[in-house]
Amino acid sequence: MRRWMRAAVLVPAVLVLASCSGKQDVFSPKGENADKINKLQVPVFIAAGVVGLIVALMLAYVLITGSRRAKQVDGDDPQQIHGNTRLELTWTIVPFLILVVVAVPTFATILSISHRPPDAMKIDVYGQQWWWSYEYDLNGDGKPEIVTANDLVMPVNRKVELRIHSRDVIHSFWIPALNGTRDAVPGRTQYLEVESDQVGEFDGQCKEFCGLSHANMRARAVVLSQADFDNWLADMQKPPPTPAAGTEAAAGLEVFKTKCSSCHQIDGVDDVEGKAALVSGHAPNLTHLMSRDIFASGNYPLWVTDVNGNKVFNRNQLEAWLRDPVLMIPMAPDERRGMPNLKLSDNEIDQLVGYLQTLGPYPQGVTPP
Repeated sequence: MRRWMRAAVLVPAVLVLASCSGKQDVFSPKGENADKINKLQVPVFIAAGVVGLIVALMLAYVLITGSRRAKQVDGDDPQQIHGNTRLELTWTIVPFLILVVVAVPTFATILSISHRPPDAMKIDVYGQQWWWSYEYDLNGDGKPEIVTANDLVMPVNRKVELRIHSRDVIHSFWIPALNGTRDAVPGRTQYLEVESDQVGEFDGQCKEFCGLSHANMRARAVVLSQADFDNWLADMQKPPPTPAAGTEAAAGLEVFKTKCSSCHQIDGVDDVEGKAALVSGHAPNLTHLMSRDIFASGNYPLWVTDVNGNKVFNRNQLEAWLRDPVLMIPMAPDERRGMPNLKLSDNEIDQLVGYLQTLGPYPQGVTPP
């Protein structure tokens, strides 16, 4: 009995802990569509739990009473219920009615969250192994004015239409606080409307297994006030600065041109978008790298908080990434999937980091070095 009691406590506890994702909470909607999904899933989960409990109790009853009868009357067949019309109708009609009750609001919710508002801001989202790219076509001419990675930046209380694509294999874009999931399928465009009713940062994840580093393919939405978003747009359309001759940053620019420009683009320095030496043909655009809070598929912070509460540049992890990225995230660079080890010397890494630090704008509260 003690063994069964321990199992009854430990098994549910393990399942609950395994389901905890921390930042990715499907029960804390921050937008209209996510709220509609939550209002549907909560009663459905409760109903499913009740049905599951009833089935479990009935199964336990059958197992226990059947075992007792087998011991009492050895060799006798149990009473057969095949052909019992009343029972067969009951266990056919009752599940059908339950499914109908669940299906009607489910279809209504799917239709409600699948519309495409004409006045929504439009952002193209591209999945590739193993990161997300965001392209802002502000003029509606099909040519993005802003290309960034990892952070989906959007204004609060504004409908945003995401046009989701894939450049290699099937991915699935999902930020649970803002809406449900939408697959990124090669050769197709899928649409997803997101909106947030509060400023903040909301984490997500690729939901479709897409290879070696699928679990590391993070997504994140950064929601700003309209004024801050307008400032962000203006800053992101400015060209990157040219470092002064003879500085460490100038030497880093030459390292970038020599070692990095076959994949990464910095506007005004090279033009490699769509021609990168990768299966997807793209690597993260680094034009305004320092404006982002995360790098390396969203796995590492670009800025950290020191003991005094100040935001400081996470130089150590960026240097470690440049030294050997495959040690930090599982990738397959030999198959042109992911960033290879460029065999940079310590001096080249220092120079390259010195140049990358000039690629602002910097987040609020950060003083440029």
